[in-house]
Amino acid sequence: MMHFLIAFYFIITPGIAQKEKHAKPNVLIILMDDMGYGDPECYNGFSYHTPQINKLAAEGMRFTHFYAAQATCSASRAALLTGCYSNRVGISGAMMPWSNLALNPTEETIASMLKKAGYHTGMVGKWHLGAKAPYLPIHYGFDEYLGLPYSNDMWPVDYDGKPITDTTDKKYRYPKLPLLEGDQPVRYIQTLQDQ
Repeated sequence: MMHFLIAFYFIITPGIAQKEKHAKPNVLIILMDDMGYGDPECYNGFSYHTPQINKLAAEGMRFTHFYAAQATCSASRAALLTGCYSNRVGISGAMMPWSNLALNPTEETIASMLKKAGYHTGMVGKWHLGAKAPYLPIHYGFDEYLGLPYSNDMWPVDYDGKPITDTTDKKYRYPKLPLLEGDQPVRYIQTLQDQ
């Protein structure tokens, strides 16, 4: 079974009805952590059956060349959202939940640009560019957000799904993992089943 986190997924729909002759196209960007280029069937993957991704690829525009600015969570997201090298916007590596660093709120993002053009914007999944308000997606051009503020493995739970009680374990210091709607927690991810 393929286990991967759909880490960064946002949907942007036009504010104008699609039935109009010159309606704006829908824009959907999917960024997945830990998924190889060749994993989905539409890119000649053979180990996993990916019918929904295949359908998106068949009915939309499919890109065959993409380079990430860095091969880490926060940096690759910063580059994708801003169109700038992640180091230029001050993001490198992967931010920790307690990090005081965040994407600068003055950076223009693809979401804020599309919103100015009349699109309704939303994001679902892992943000990883700031763990608290005002450094969450709804403050960067997204009308809606449902997701995790950082990686789903940054929580005080061991790989067997049991809470970590050993105070010498480095994961012990991680905070509870919140599921956010907008910039408010709606629940906390407590178990592997919750994941």
